Amino acid sequence: MPSVSSIVPESCLLIVVGLLVGGLIKGVGEKPPILKSDIFFLFLLPPIILDAGYFLPLRPFTENLGTILIFAVVGTLWNAFFLGGLMYAVCQLGGPGLNHIGLLANLLFGSIISAVDPVAVLAVFEEIHINELLHILVFGESLLNDAVTVVLYHLFEEFASFEQVTILDIILGFLSFFVVSLGGVLVGVIYGLIAAFTSRFTSHIRVIEPLFVFLYSYMAYLSAELFHLSGIMALIAAGVVMRPYVEANISHKSHTTIKYFLKMWSSVSETLIFIFLGVSTVAGHHYWNWTFVISTLFFCLIARVLGVLVLTWFINKFRIVKLTPKDQFIIAYGGLRGAIAFSLGYLLDYEHFSMRDMFLTAIITVIFFTVFVQGMTIRPLVDLLAVKKKQETKRSINEEIHTQFLDHLLTGIEDICGHYGHHHWKDKLNRFNKKYVKKCLIAGERSKEPQLIAFYHKMEMKQAIELVESGGIGKIPSAVSTVSIQNINPQTLPLERVLPALSKDKEEEIRKILRTNLQKTRQRLRSYNRHTLVADPYEEAWNQMLLRRQKARQLEQKMNNYLTVPAHRVDSPTMSRARIGSDPLAYEPKEDSENLPIITIDPASPQSPESVDLMSEEPKGCSGLPPSPEEDEEGLVMRVKEPSSPGTDDVFTPGASDSPSNQRMLRCLSDPGPRPEPEEGEPFIPKGQ
Repeated sequence: MPSVSSIVPESCLLIVVGLLVGGLIKGVGEKPPILKSDIFFLFLLPPIILDAGYFLPLRPFTENLGTILIFAVVGTLWNAFFLGGLMYAVCQLGGPGLNHIGLLANLLFGSIISAVDPVAVLAVFEEIHINELLHILVFGESLLNDAVTVVLYHLFEEFASFEQVTILDIILGFLSFFVVSLGGVLVGVIYGLIAAFTSRFTSHIRVIEPLFVFLYSYMAYLSAELFHLSGIMALIAAGVVMRPYVEANISHKSHTTIKYFLKMWSSVSETLIFIFLGVSTVAGHHYWNWTFVISTLFFCLIARVLGVLVLTWFINKFRIVKLTPKDQFIIAYGGLRGAIAFSLGYLLDYEHFSMRDMFLTAIITVIFFTVFVQGMTIRPLVDLLAVKKKQETKRSINEEIHTQFLDHLLTGIEDICGHYGHHHWKDKLNRFNKKYVKKCLIAGERSKEPQLIAFYHKMEMKQAIELVESGGIGKIPSAVSTVSIQNINPQTLPLERVLPALSKDKEEEIRKILRTNLQKTRQRLRSYNRHTLVADPYEEAWNQMLLRRQKARQLEQKMNNYLTVPAHRVDSPTMSRARIGSDPLAYEPKEDSENLPIITIDPASPQSPESVDLMSEEPKGCSGLPPSPEEDEEGLVMRVKEPSSPGTDDVFTPGASDSPSNQRMLRCLSDPGPRPEPEEGEPFIPKGQ
């Protein structure tokens, strides 16, 4: 009946079914069953919380964790004490039927009725498809306020048996909040790591992989409840911690089994809870007091609205994305109560709380009002106020990659500014996780990044097998890809053969691999400061080597040009006499012309100019010794360069020609200096100075 389900939430219909079933059983003369607290807390509640914790949207939850904690802790404390104090005042003014209810009993009642119920919130908010921010704020508050509820409940229950409550008892009660909450989280983290480590060794027995997830999660819940810690926070911590490592180790079929079994199990538990809530309403003992019930309902609404308005005013001072008045209205209106409050009220002892039946009647009234009235009207109010709905389409891989890139960029900006925000700590945690934790908890090569190439080869092999089965090719070489196969022997597929579409699970797997591999930001290098930079010992030597090689190359190029320039044509004796006769002063011999070097090259030598050592040129008389007769006859001798020994550098290894005098001679030969341009009217051969 879509018309009914679009107006009335499923939880309301289930309560109505429970009321009808309970009335039918009672009409027959039988005693209807009552939802006992141990059955609720041990068997019906854990599947719902595990499903919520295992598939918790981690990114919006962590980004809004501060806001959620303020609503869950401060808001629940405010509701409990505000409601308990006002109800104590009502009891004192309400007449003879309420005068015997003391302050501790009213505070206990306030702590029971003040907490937002996660089961009711899930049942209503998943149907109206509210945007992700509001959903995670209200649902996160309902999950994390369990620690406050457990502490206050046990605290006031113990105080009720005391003759006198001292200051020390109040301080210990305040400290027990941290023990209960942090202890529950610690228990969940320990069991989550054990579950992840166990899944590392299940590659040969895939059938029992889902069992370890359920087993360790339930053990975490029972261990926390055994020591009066927060079992809900233990379940959430266990699910959040184990999921990334377990999913990397288990098979795809095991992952599907866990997903659908958890959804089915939580749905069955939720259905039974609301049906039994209706049946217990008919079967339970009630004591109706108009003053107490109406005051409870009115003060519950007032406390919720005031708490949200004051806390949001404080929170918006620190939030970048502010909570608008529409958001505040939905948060205040979505504070639904449910079966947890009923079960806690059912646990009360008649000896210390003789007004238990009246408390249960008021609790059931508040539950019915919030689930029926607020649950049925929240959808039209969301449409009327035009509150942003949840995005139905999936985010594209492009958006996800850019989101990861912006996270990386913001982490760098925070490091540069010296501001240690949540991006900085998330980056530190991711690095620690990748460097240490993944290597211990994920088996084999899966401890590294997912291998896109391996997945491509897997798909390629599958395509090749399909090609063989279709009769295209008889044998396929193992190392040849399907693309090259089709090039070798192109086979036109029949028209009726259509490639099957990808399933949703396979598409999600491909999206996950692309999302984790396409965004590869450069790993951050070691941080440095310009005041503490250390000089690299190899940098200066490397620069010198490059400069010396460049100079040697330039010198070799100049000498090659010098040696390969064609000689001037020798004039005939008649022309020479004519030139000397025209200008005899231009051809006067220089005074020190005897000391000029004369380059002689044997044309018959097999050595080419490139094989001549340019570094070993020594003119006559430049070495400081008297020239020998052989050198007088030979002039300037150019010796062949000896081959260097292997493993040595011709730049760094000093040779015999690296003396200062030789280097000066090299500079003289390589850089003869600037020469003035010949002016008009000058003789062809310049006059000697």
